[in-house]
Amino acid sequence: MSDIDELQRRITAALDRVAGGLDQFGAKSGGDTAALEQALDDEKLANAHLSERVRLLKQRQDDDLAEVKASATGANERMAQLDLEVQRVRKANDDLRASNQALRAANEAGVGEPHLINKAMMAELEALRATRAADVSETNAIIDALTPLINDAEGAA
Repeated sequence: MSDIDELQRRITAALDRVAGGLDQFGAKSGGDTAALEQALDDEKLANAHLSERVRLLKQRQDDDLAEVKASATGANERMAQLDLEVQRVRKANDDLRASNQALRAANEAGVGEPHLINKAMMAELEALRATRAADVSETNAIIDALTPLINDAEGAA
């Protein structure tokens, strides 16, 4: 029986030591837990700030992309319209040249009227002026398209 009492005493002492060790561990880890929780809260806050910055950057990038697409679409529409005008003027010039050639041939054959030739020449001159105006307009459109690119390149340099 004394062995049982001795074993019981030893088990109780061991359990007391374990309980004391757990209390000490709980006290030590309690301070560490507060510091760890604070560090976790700080990291969560930093993560929230970074997520917000990423969201704002993405929004800004999307807005810039939409603006660039709209600008490109407008430029493409202007260039398409300009191309259509240039093609129309060139066709008119070709028709006028052919008409003038026919009038000259008729005049050489003696059946042409000089005032018709003068009218055809005036129309051809007007067509040439329109061609030049279309060329100037086309050049201005190209300059307008290249100017921002050149300014950006100079700013980057």
